Amino acid sequence: MGSTAGPRGHTRRLVTTAIALLATASLVTACGSGDGGSGGGGDKAATAGGVDDGTKLTMWTRAATRPQSEALVEAYNASHRNKIELTVVPTDDYQAKVGAAAGSRDLPDLFASDVVFVPNYTSSGLFADITERVDALPFAEHLAPSHIKAGTYEDKKYVVPHTLDLSVLFYNKELYRKAKLDPGKPPATLGEWDRQARAVDKLGGGVDGTFFGGNCGGCGVFTWWPSIWAAGDEVLNQEGTEADLASGTAKKVYDTYRGWVRDGIVAPGAREETGTTWTGVFPKGKVGVMPMPSTTLGLMPKDLDLGVAGIPGPDGGRSTFVGGDAVGISATSGSADQAWNFLAWSLGEKAQVDVVAAHKDVVARTDLASNKHSKADPRLVTINELVAHGRTPYALKFGQTFNDPNGPWLTLMRDAVFGDGSSVAKDNEAVTASLAD
Repeated sequence: MGSTAGPRGHTRRLVTTAIALLATASLVTACGSGDGGSGGGGDKAATAGGVDDGTKLTMWTRAATRPQSEALVEAYNASHRNKIELTVVPTDDYQAKVGAAAGSRDLPDLFASDVVFVPNYTSSGLFADITERVDALPFAEHLAPSHIKAGTYEDKKYVVPHTLDLSVLFYNKELYRKAKLDPGKPPATLGEWDRQARAVDKLGGGVDGTFFGGNCGGCGVFTWWPSIWAAGDEVLNQEGTEADLASGTAKKVYDTYRGWVRDGIVAPGAREETGTTWTGVFPKGKVGVMPMPSTTLGLMPKDLDLGVAGIPGPDGGRSTFVGGDAVGISATSGSADQAWNFLAWSLGEKAQVDVVAAHKDVVARTDLASNKHSKADPRLVTINELVAHGRTPYALKFGQTFNDPNGPWLTLMRDAVFGDGSSVAKDNEAVTASLAD
């Protein structure tokens, strides 16, 4: 919930002063050794499940993921000798606070991060190496692959999934029925999405086919990129230093959105939408189909008959942007074994089902997609299953390039959809320049 590309922080800018602090902190994994064991793993028992000996631990999380973090910490504290003191930091202040703490070597034992900014922390040595610990988990292969990948640096793992927020298609089944569409068949291709949105739009009476945040870079990466991924294409190179956002597939996505704008299929306000009210449009029941964060499902009106689906590519497939937060042990913690005890427990079946799934949140394990709580709502199973098909982009310059309202990605978005699309190749070069800067 609340990736920078998701429902809350989509207009936030990268805090450059914090990143500068991160770059100068240069914490090394050796700093993680102490009374609680090394960052690498300690003995076999500590590696597998950590140590629960009554140690007091500190943990930071950002306000955007407060509900999930508090629920997990409360359940852990109630069932373990170790106790975690959780500090919730205002989301817009989080990077600066972490950067300052890194500079003064005063990080907490555990801290979470918006997953798209994890590479900034791993490359600066702020997290302890937990490769052996993660690999020792009996369910390691089922952990959300995109979060594990984002937290892997130079072939070592530094974080595990903490909270997940996915981009999914929401569609209004009542409007589908009125438009003579099958409410059991959401769009399986971008073309079907186009046709279904247009069919609903023809109903008139204040009803619109779709909606999107047209002045919100984070909204764009969160909801447009999955259509590119669904086609098997990439948006960035592996190092996150070059953009491929002018490909044939990408242009098909832009062309579809531009067609909606041109023909008035989009609800009013898309051109100006900065993300602050983006998720408030569909719940009013006047939009046919649009992509949004999975976490908004629990916020929908009870009487709104809606379905969810993966975001399709031009010719099929499905994907999702896996946002949310990852969490790791700080490189300066002297209680790595005890901190790992919390992380290992948080990923276990009991915590994932009885805490995470019970709160209707996305589980961090693909093998638990269908559980006793999600089975009660097939839409939750659909969302959980998408984790295995999703991606989290990797780029050290992600914030300044894609989230900053003055960044080059938003220029590309607006030129591609509200302009004639002729400058996409040039705009893509500007994105690459920003990534490599």
